[in-house]
Amino acid sequence: MNVIDLKEAVLSRLITHHIGSISREGKLILSSEETRVSDGDTERFLQSYFLDTLKTDEVFEFCHSIDLSHNTVYTLVNNLFADEDSFISLSNNLATLLYEKSTHPQIKDGKLSVVIFNHIRYGDELVRGIGLFKSETTVPFLQLHEAEEFSAFGHEYGFELKGIDKACLILENNQEGGYSVLIRDTAGKNKEAQYWVDDFLHVQPSANEYNLTKQFMALTKDFVVTQASEEFMLSPTDKIDVLNKTMEYFKENEEFDKEEFTDTIFSDTAMKESFLEFDTAMRPEQESDVNSRFDISPKAVRSQNSVYKSVLKLDKNFHIYIHGDKSLIQRGTEPDGRKFYKIYYENET
Repeated sequence: MNVIDLKEAVLSRLITHHIGSISREGKLILSSEETRVSDGDTERFLQSYFLDTLKTDEVFEFCHSIDLSHNTVYTLVNNLFADEDSFISLSNNLATLLYEKSTHPQIKDGKLSVVIFNHIRYGDELVRGIGLFKSETTVPFLQLHEAEEFSAFGHEYGFELKGIDKACLILENNQEGGYSVLIRDTAGKNKEAQYWVDDFLHVQPSANEYNLTKQFMALTKDFVVTQASEEFMLSPTDKIDVLNKTMEYFKENEEFDKEEFTDTIFSDTAMKESFLEFDTAMRPEQESDVNSRFDISPKAVRSQNSVYKSVLKLDKNFHIYIHGDKSLIQRGTEPDGRKFYKIYYENET
């Protein structure tokens, strides 16, 4: 996987438009001139604001159900990479498209900045990037005005440097495959927030080792806690045991092999077959077959640590972390109906 490094990126061109919310009768105000940056320090702050929160491991790509050429943002970006002289007019088109997608009542007004960056490192290459950044949240900040005889405080509203609301950076590579795209959306997975990723950008995760590792670990966990739990009446310790084996497999192997994985994790043939059917149902069969072998990303495995926490929760009194052999913990019921777990161990630390 080619490493993406944004530290050397240089802001080349910038224009900012106002995007209102259609449901709130907000207006679209397009700029006819590029945005001015007052000095070098401001430019550095801007680059930090735009780029610092982007995750360079989670790479996406433009897509479309019929043909990639029908993806409007992809087409506009294509044209802009080919002809920077059309920067203002194409940025207007991008802003207009985003405005037309801003129909949900919870979508906020904001400023859309369209930016061209130079000197982005992609593996051994330096490539250009086109950034689409929407700033929605303003915060108050204090200013101290000093004079010879007295000082006075005032306040203004502006954007926090620690994180932009919505971001997209398109790198000039893999044009035929939909480019390499980095995205951010602080609104998370809320349905009203998906207009940025699904309705406007229309992107999907790229088939790189980070995304494939993360997706398959998430798919396995979903199977264990939903379908397998119900179909095979798995106890909490049984579910934890399968999750522990899964985490152990991804930590100890450099390459993923689906056949080897299923043989290792599922000793029960019926459960193994159920998992393979679940995999096919959740991912198209062709995609499932193509991605049955891939290099494991250690960083993606670490990102799943919190999701894979092996915690047995007993009422509100106890949380038991189980990291190993489930045979060392036994479940039972007292004659008076009280439930218990018996734990065996050799050393106390």
